[in-house]
Amino acid sequence: MAQWTAGDYRNLATDSLGLLLVAELDRMGPPAVAGFAAFHHLLDEAELRNIAVDPAQRRKGVGRELVAEGRRRLPELGVSRIFLEVRASNLAAQRLYLSTGFRILSRRREYYRDPPEDALIFTMELASPPEVSAPDRNP
Repeated sequence: MAQWTAGDYRNLATDSLGLLLVAELDRMGPPAVAGFAAFHHLLDEAELRNIAVDPAQRRKGVGRELVAEGRRRLPELGVSRIFLEVRASNLAAQRLYLSTGFRILSRRREYYRDPPEDALIFTMELASPPEVSAPDRNP
């Protein structure tokens, strides 16, 4: 699991290059978080830095919808490719990423610590947002 602090999330949420998506449960009463995805972008590339789903909400499409929302929003920011790292042993996450359009790009040996483990690097190409043409001013 990523070692993120509350301050890390606050910084990303206020960073103009950050995109923090939150999935809330649709229920009566105060909202409850079902999951979140944290992206950071620079120029035409973004990194999915962290994604988490409440254990009680897993396998209900929350992670898939968070990835899909990132796919919808990031091209509007000029992003054409997303990268992420995942532990080689995290098969559930790998299945999610592969099923949402990511592909494995490479492996980083002993990328993770505590415990040491390889990372798989995934990437996804995004479609560019449709270009808006200026209206024809000639009648």
